[in-house]
Amino acid sequence: MSAIETTLDPRMEALSRRSRLHPLKMLMYIGLGSLVMMFVALTSAYIVRRASGNWLEFSIPTIFYVNTLVIVVSSLTLHAAYGAFKREAMGVYKGLLLVSFLLGIAFVVLQFMGWQDLAAQGVPLKINPSGDFIYAISWLHALHVVGGLAALFVTVLVAYIRRIRKTPARQLRLELTMIYWHFVDILWIYLIIFLSLQR
Repeated sequence: MSAIETTLDPRMEALSRRSRLHPLKMLMYIGLGSLVMMFVALTSAYIVRRASGNWLEFSIPTIFYVNTLVIVVSSLTLHAAYGAFKREAMGVYKGLLLVSFLLGIAFVVLQFMGWQDLAAQGVPLKINPSGDFIYAISWLHALHVVGGLAALFVTVLVAYIRRIRKTPARQLRLELTMIYWHFVDILWIYLIIFLSLQR
């Protein structure tokens, strides 16, 4: 029996029955809440540090905006894959899942190109706090995207290697992956809007 299909704690199981929320989803939301607080703290620190002076002004790399489109499309394809899974259209499910994974890789590659663009603008790491904040925020976000890619990779692997059956355990795994991926998507949109408004 997989960890998904087991209960973590009798009290949490009782709570999830009352709230109709699976314990693992509850843990996921708690974890995502802590990530929200971390990024809010980072962006708040950005505002405070900018107000204290010695701040280099520069343009956000255009590629970061392209990246926003890439990650939004990846969320849409993953959501469509989930819909196909529920309809048991397994060919469509596998194809959309693979597209989502490849778009996730494209996001990380484009993010790396954005960092190169920053360096080409004369904003390398450890030169000015304004650039350092951009690197720190975008690197930290990219690290969480890589975590999501690991989960997506396992999901793609299982979809292509094992016979796909719609079971509650598999649906839950897919839902957890999708929730996390939508989160990193929304988080990036927040970050890119925040950084754009600070220019």
